[in-house]
Amino acid sequence: MTIDAISRRSFLKQVGAAGALAYSSHAEALNLTAPQSATGSGAVSAADATQAATRAQRMAWWHAAKFGMFIHWGLYSVLGQHEWAMEAEGIPIPQYELMAKHFNPKPNAARDWARLAKRAGQKYMVMTTKHHEGFCMFDTKLTDYCAPKQGPGRDLVREYVEAARAEGLRVGFYYSLMDWHHPDGAKCKTDEAARKRFVAYTHGLIRELMTNYGKIDVLWYDVDAPLTPEEWESERMNQMVFELQPEIIVNNRNGLDGDFSTPEQHIEASKEGRAWETCMTLNDSWGYNRGDDSWKTPKEIVSNLATCAAGGGNYLLNIGPKPDGSVPQESVDVLEKVGAWLDTNGKAIYLTDRGSFPAAPNTQFTRRGNTLYVHQKYWPGVTPAAQWLSFFQPGVVVAIGGLKAKVTSARLLKSGQSVAFTQNEPLTLRLTGLPVDAPDSPMTVLELECDSEPTIDAWEMVSKWPRYKVGIG
Repeated sequence: MTIDAISRRSFLKQVGAAGALAYSSHAEALNLTAPQSATGSGAVSAADATQAATRAQRMAWWHAAKFGMFIHWGLYSVLGQHEWAMEAEGIPIPQYELMAKHFNPKPNAARDWARLAKRAGQKYMVMTTKHHEGFCMFDTKLTDYCAPKQGPGRDLVREYVEAARAEGLRVGFYYSLMDWHHPDGAKCKTDEAARKRFVAYTHGLIRELMTNYGKIDVLWYDVDAPLTPEEWESERMNQMVFELQPEIIVNNRNGLDGDFSTPEQHIEASKEGRAWETCMTLNDSWGYNRGDDSWKTPKEIVSNLATCAAGGGNYLLNIGPKPDGSVPQESVDVLEKVGAWLDTNGKAIYLTDRGSFPAAPNTQFTRRGNTLYVHQKYWPGVTPAAQWLSFFQPGVVVAIGGLKAKVTSARLLKSGQSVAFTQNEPLTLRLTGLPVDAPDSPMTVLELECDSEPTIDAWEMVSKWPRYKVGIG
């Protein structure tokens, strides 16, 4: 996935997320725009139209889940220099193939992933069944370049599926359409006979994945370069998938709109009514990269999760297991802290609804119905100005400007302790008498019950401030 100039996004100009504006730190609100198709034409495919009738039912669990685990694992893990190393370093295919013989993961490594995902509060998993390198992690009749016939000697996808199900997690398959190994993977663009062979191979692998592992919940396509959706025969591809897995959901990276959009390494909300999921790494690499120490903190992860939930989206967070399948300890430490936070604050994330909130320097918001969750990212502690500004009294104060709903009660989500408040709607809500030290880590959440759907409009607040005579002669 995305690393500096070596970016999947460079292959995805024709894919993109469904039209949207980023949830920016400078945005006045989560501003929404009209959706685009994945191909940019705005047209709805016949395959998409066929699935629209069941989309709400198929995706209900996914909208509630909010948080999933992405797993990038393959031959690139043996090299340990990023999942794009084969192309980025120009490794000859015969040399790269040697790693298949030296890929010997420990038994049932996926059990550790699934248990970690559950501890982290993640509700579903998506594993790379075949990445751009072309190596199949599953048993297939279509190539010997697969885990059961190479070093592992077993079906790693089956182990993953069984592990996820054992922990009650939903099962997703990642599948890269682009293939650096297959002899037709590049020439299919200019050679029609090669295209037909390669498309038949691709459809055949997807058919095996949709047939041999029981019920699959998510199909996560990636990189449709170098072919167009018509050349991939993507409508026929999706029709086959839904015939075999009627309850599955699919993304938009085979050139069709699919069920949801996939912004990568940034948070970008689609128009209301269009599902979306931000996928992101824990450091800067998707596959195991032994030199990458740019780890995100638990606070960053919790903040990103809240931002996705506020915009009605999901957060798919990646781990890159080592060659033996073990998860880097840095990833484990972060995910366990996030999971501990969700144990207490899950109400502020799971089953939440899309909201209309501005970006704020210290505070994030999510909502569930008429309940507003105030995620205080940076705890104010004792405000020095409180000694001469009564606004910041009594005690520690968290203030929200422009809340357009009447608050009926407030409490700290972690402890359930009631919080005093005053409100001058729609100007300012002041939550007062709070403790000097943050009651929770990495972020404290306050739960506010409101008399109507809570929205926040800072500009309306500004326009209603009483004005005085400053600057007037």
